[in-house]
Amino acid sequence: MSARFQLVIDCKDPEPLARFWAAALGYVLEPPPEGFATWDDWRRDIGLPDSELGIGADSIVDPDGGGPRIWFHALPDAKVVKNRLHFDIRASGGDRSVPLAIRAQRVDAEARRLADFGATITGALSADGLDHYAVGMKDPEGNEFDIN
Repeated sequence: MSARFQLVIDCKDPEPLARFWAAALGYVLEPPPEGFATWDDWRRDIGLPDSELGIGADSIVDPDGGGPRIWFHALPDAKVVKNRLHFDIRASGGDRSVPLAIRAQRVDAEARRLADFGATITGALSADGLDHYAVGMKDPEGNEFDIN
């Protein structure tokens, strides 16, 4: 039996990062628990101090229920080293019967779309002779990810 899990991403400002990754992954902001109008209402109800309020939405969920919940954990420290884990967003379609040039166009289009949401394009990840194309990127807080 597989284990249920959530992915936790440490960050300085959870809600903007949650909004970015929701747009990138086709997820939605997780609504507050039933009976609460806001996440702050829920946080007060469970006894969190005022210092834990004002974060806003800090988690996203797959609207189809298939993917894991992703929680953006607020921490004061900035990211300083390369990620040991990263997302690979599959935008090319993954079908090798589609010409590489078309798959590269799809990857580049997705990279531009996510750059419009605040990501940074770090460069193409390809090599001569390989039937593969990807683009390296960083999210708005500098976490690395790839589009392929």
